Amino acid sequence: MHELGFTFRAMASRCEVRLCADDEALAQRLAQAAIDEVRRIEAKFSRYTDDSVTTRINRAAGGPSLTVDDETAALLDFGATLWASSGGRFDLTSGVLRRAWRFDVPRLPTQEEIDALRAQVGWSGVTWEPDARRLHVPRDDMEIDFGGLGKEYAADRAAGVLLAAGARHGFVNLGGDVRAIGPAPDGAPWRIGIQHPREPAGVTMAAIDLLTEGLATSGDYERYIEIDGQRFCHILDPRTGWPTPHWQSVSVVAPVCVAAGACATVAMLMPRDEALAFLREQGVDFLAVDAAGEVWRSD
Repeated sequence: MHELGFTFRAMASRCEVRLCADDEALAQRLAQAAIDEVRRIEAKFSRYTDDSVTTRINRAAGGPSLTVDDETAALLDFGATLWASSGGRFDLTSGVLRRAWRFDVPRLPTQEEIDALRAQVGWSGVTWEPDARRLHVPRDDMEIDFGGLGKEYAADRAAGVLLAAGARHGFVNLGGDVRAIGPAPDGAPWRIGIQHPREPAGVTMAAIDLLTEGLATSGDYERYIEIDGQRFCHILDPRTGWPTPHWQSVSVVAPVCVAAGACATVAMLMPRDEALAFLREQGVDFLAVDAAGEVWRSD
């Protein structure tokens, strides 16, 4: 049985489908089906395309309610659950804050700029009726953004395509968000390296074993600016409009990648002790590096 890797670009990330198979042509077809599923999800939920569901929702903001399909409803449901369980730290309406924060130039936005955008943030103002699949975004300057769930959801869906087609050995890796579909043929787990948050790209600090689980990492090292020795990263607290200062990175293993990603993101937005209690309460395995560089692991 051969181990084969199929790389591609999606969701602004380097991605890979890795499969073990006797038939290389079959593995290629299976990998392409998984890649097509990732690209379908990217096209459907991207805020950058005119015909996406996200664009349709945001164009309807401030107007009448609209009805969404089952897949979109499931993501809205999950987002609503995360908002409630995180004390408002995870908010599907917080994407507008990116207008104040650019990470290609070392400039801090003013508090006035942030406050103006924070007025447009607030899931509590959105009316979501899950039974009817009906959504109402009250202000025309508000937006829904699925970016906080997109890659992890796509990894799970791609893994589902592979499993449905009979694949049993491999994983999907979307820019570090990973979903395994089964161990290597000899039963050994896949060892996935975790990026060191203060070393160059490709330098790992640890490896995590996966069999069928999902793994996601949230960190302050992918997009950031440094001003007067202080790092400001792209992970923004919707309650304040400012980057989170509590952690360098949080990696989480959960039964599915979308749950791992949600836990990692929420933990990044919490002070250390609260985050550790939250992760332990969720019953997930984790590896986290706090702002001082101290490493914390699940028990």
